[in-house]
Amino acid sequence: MAAHAPAEVEADSALLRHFRRLEFFPTPPWAARSGGELVKWLDPTAKTAKDGACGKGHMAFGLKDSFDTVAASDIYDHGWDGQDRVIDYTARDQGDWPAADWDITNPPFKLAAEFVRLGLQRAKRGVAILARQALLESAGRYELFFGSETRLSVYAPFFERVPMVLGRWDPRASTATAYAWFVFTRPEVAAELGLGPDPIVRPIPPGTKARLSRPDDARRFGFAEPSTLFGDL
Repeated sequence: MAAHAPAEVEADSALLRHFRRLEFFPTPPWAARSGGELVKWLDPTAKTAKDGACGKGHMAFGLKDSFDTVAASDIYDHGWDGQDRVIDYTARDQGDWPAADWDITNPPFKLAAEFVRLGLQRAKRGVAILARQALLESAGRYELFFGSETRLSVYAPFFERVPMVLGRWDPRASTATAYAWFVFTRPEVAAELGLGPDPIVRPIPPGTKARLSRPDDARRFGFAEPSTLFGDL
């Protein structure tokens, strides 16, 4: 959900307006897998992950290549059987849901900083956020990346574009928007892993999309029948 769209467009259908309110931009599965690989490279002992803005499961599905279990929740019931809970990740009370080693997600851009702060309180080891590289471009977020309470551990920009389309994943789409993975570790985990005060820059190189794409991704997420899934879009 890391892309950006205006709050409302006159020609929108009711479904598109709904997707805009949710900032629902599904993650290409190959980009999700790159995040799983990145976290396991940093923290090889990690076993469990949680996606707190799961949408229709594109991220959670990709993360399953790297983790023994992946839990999934969202503020809205998107109607797929892999969603474990309907819950607002930013709500104080998360019930009795067990913590995962890592919280890994593609949140609404406007909530990305809040997801980081909450994730570092809830996850056992750290948080990884997929977002536009513009997340770095704010004086107000400087403390998030280089502060005393939160600190960026790994910055992993994509050198291939990661197209995200409102309401669906379109493997044929293109974009001029640049994305990156932003990885934050809990302080005790950073010390355990021997991380220094400055973030590691670990680019995601060209060829990753081809390497991490799977033949059944499009079939699994219904791209072959968009009119059935998305009505009058």
